[in-house]
Amino acid sequence: MNDSRPHAHAAVLLAAGVSERLGQPKQLLRRAGETLLHRMARLAASTTPATLVIALPAHAHAMAGILRDLPGLKIVHPQPGKGMGASLQAAAASVKAFQRVLVLGCDQPALESPHLHALLDGATNSESGCAATVLSGTVGVPAVLPGSWFEELDPGSGNAGFRERLRTLPRQHLALIHAPGLALDIDTLEDLVTARSLGLIDPP
Repeated sequence: MNDSRPHAHAAVLLAAGVSERLGQPKQLLRRAGETLLHRMARLAASTTPATLVIALPAHAHAMAGILRDLPGLKIVHPQPGKGMGASLQAAAASVKAFQRVLVLGCDQPALESPHLHALLDGATNSESGCAATVLSGTVGVPAVLPGSWFEELDPGSGNAGFRERLRTLPRQHLALIHAPGLALDIDTLEDLVTARSLGLIDPP
């Protein structure tokens, strides 16, 4: 549902991956004792979205329990194995009416809330209504997109999601927020070792 507050936004946390390459649920890795899933949900909630949708794996009841102290969440369970696009489609009905939708993942342990606020502010003032994070020279998530994009999402987008549409926008029409540290996301054991060496993930 939309919100009557001026500039109200929605947020979508993509946390439905099964972490095949990592071999363990990345959502349950911890930073300073807090799971990445809870940390990212907490950071998203700190932007005070009117709606916060979290995509979790099917039958992830324990993961949903981790979030019980964060009120007002909407949990969705996209089709297993259908990629990021399925998570975005599962969230679409809840966020499509908003002018700004903050989209983030759960595997960037260096993320802090000021970056999310900067993206939201940037999207408000950009010609496209979009803001994105610059990672290793290209644009990616976290990002802020118009809710209308969710209605227009290609069902066959798989793991691409909005990536190509975002990257084809003229850069002068985007608010671009540089955050080199966010280039480290945890997909593999090598990534996990690196994150631990930097103090971004707790030791086992």
